[in-house]
Amino acid sequence: MTEAGPVFREAALADVPAVVALVESAYRGASSRAGWTTEADLLDGRRTDEEGIASIVADPDAVLLLAEHPAGGPAGARLLGCCELRRTGETAYFGTFAVRPVLQGGGIGASLLARADAEAVRRWGSAALEMTVIAQRADLIAWYERRGFSATGHRRPFPYGDERFGVPKRDDLEFLVLRRATGGPPGAA
Repeated sequence: MTEAGPVFREAALADVPAVVALVESAYRGASSRAGWTTEADLLDGRRTDEEGIASIVADPDAVLLLAEHPAGGPAGARLLGCCELRRTGETAYFGTFAVRPVLQGGGIGASLLARADAEAVRRWGSAALEMTVIAQRADLIAWYERRGFSATGHRRPFPYGDERFGVPKRDDLEFLVLRRATGGPPGAA
């Protein structure tokens, strides 16, 4: 990555296959173990699919942001990261967040989060970002806390039996709801 950092743009339907491949590589299977965001010890199966990603792209109350290499290149090599923003009243839901595993820890995620924060304010005047994280992912929760998120005290059940979210390897999974005011810290490591 150059000092200029990634370039950002809104995803189009043509980007769906590359986004699915990126998200899967960051969270599932052997490739996910090259980074630290893997859920491979908690879940098997898929993390997303083309239908799910296409629905985000098509939703007028959502945007899928892409972080790309500034020098371009083939679609698979150009895509560095992605995230979803969805208008949910005064807050914006932040999800579908992935960075190519071999590039994790290099600042792309923090840059993408900062851009998502600014986009939520610009597009919808959002006062906060809200997200869910599997509660058993202490390392990931700590990363978000260093970037200004905190637990809301709310938890949501994991959708057992719905394989669109993966095939659980344990029976105690649940989601922790995290929130931060927009304009939060861009990201100290």
